[in-house]
Amino acid sequence: MSDLSQIVKAYDVRGTVPDQWDERVAEALGAAFTQLLNTTDEPGDAVVVGYDMRASSPGLAAAFAAGVRAEGRSVIEIGLASTDLLYFASGSLDLPGAMFTASHNPAQYNGIKMCRSGARPIGQDSGLAQIRERAQALLDSGSSRPAGESTRPVERRDLLPDYAAYLRKLVDLSGIRPLKVVVDAGNGMGGFTVPTVLGDAALSALPLEIVPLYFELDGTFPNHEANPLDPANLVDLQRAVVEHRADIGLAFDGDADRCFVVDERGEPVSPSAITALVAARELAKHPGSTVIHGLITSSAVAEIIREHGGEPVVARVGHSFIKAEMARTNAVFGGEHSAHYYFRDFWFADTGMLAAMHTLAALGEQPLPLSVLAGEYERYIASGEINSTVADQAAAVAEVRAAYPEATADEMDGLTLRFSDGAWFNLRASNTEPLLRLNVEAPTRERMVSLRDDVLDRVRR
Repeated sequence: MSDLSQIVKAYDVRGTVPDQWDERVAEALGAAFTQLLNTTDEPGDAVVVGYDMRASSPGLAAAFAAGVRAEGRSVIEIGLASTDLLYFASGSLDLPGAMFTASHNPAQYNGIKMCRSGARPIGQDSGLAQIRERAQALLDSGSSRPAGESTRPVERRDLLPDYAAYLRKLVDLSGIRPLKVVVDAGNGMGGFTVPTVLGDAALSALPLEIVPLYFELDGTFPNHEANPLDPANLVDLQRAVVEHRADIGLAFDGDADRCFVVDERGEPVSPSAITALVAARELAKHPGSTVIHGLITSSAVAEIIREHGGEPVVARVGHSFIKAEMARTNAVFGGEHSAHYYFRDFWFADTGMLAAMHTLAALGEQPLPLSVLAGEYERYIASGEINSTVADQAAAVAEVRAAYPEATADEMDGLTLRFSDGAWFNLRASNTEPLLRLNVEAPTRERMVSLRDDVLDRVRR
């Protein structure tokens, strides 16, 4: 019997297939999701369903759709999709949706990201806990859905061209200088969306020469994991950018809702710098707006938002928290250290593609190389995210807190300690893996390295 508490996380469903969940569980989750929609007067009578390139995704999505139909709603199946394509479908059709993906996790994983109509997020505090309880009750009763077969229809739609056209209206790349762009899709869904958005002449030719890496859809990830947050997975992109004398490199994760950037030297550009760059562009169009930034983005982000007349607001890590805060404040944009970027013009949802297009526009609208342009938004030295497997996470965090009594503590999301010299670090438990994640930033490399190594020593011993 499946224990759904093991796979229903803070803001999505995530677990290994078939040992932690399978099609029977997916069907129960589809029924439970629809029960929640029906009891909260969610508009419309359909649910949009999309899935990524993992071998288990089509079957899980079909089972989920069966649960939806058993509860009286029809299904619009958009087939292969990036997560932001699913959000586009939910937003443009004003319907709830479900995306089957495990994002950057290894091949044996799969998951579901669910949303209400208009791409509004569903997390533990906004319906996911109720979905888990309802689905668990169905499974415990020996069924995955109510008795009886549904006659509700399944409609198949191709929304990729509409998605591409919509993004091109938000960011016009037609007038930029010619750019050579290496794109590493990591055998994930970027290989499906990038050719249409950035390379389809039918939508009007762009001054971009795309050099593709690993565009073949393959959920076994034969070349490297589709997790650009791990520096090891950027090596091929970095090498290709230098070899091809490209202007920029882009790396997408498995479901292509995140985008990482590499400059013309093959050096990574921090997501904090991209957050600040895109924030400045959005504030130029919408002066005085609020911009959301994740708790562990660089201190430079809030500084630059203020310098461009915006109002920075900090939020917890995680897409459901960021989206909720964006909707509450009507923020024009939001960014996280993990390279999730959120846009008011995109139903407050995250889209790696739109962030990539803003970066291409910023680069192509001026003559300087990306390393110089991005350097304007880099002010501090960051460690990047460092993961440690720890048996007793709470004890480790408590020991670290006690070691720095002079620091100011913030426990919005994990433990953040800030020091009088501008240095800070955040130590938090992963929502999806048994890890403690450490991020450190300081005014100098020496200070960052010293603080990083001291904290890691305490965590790992």
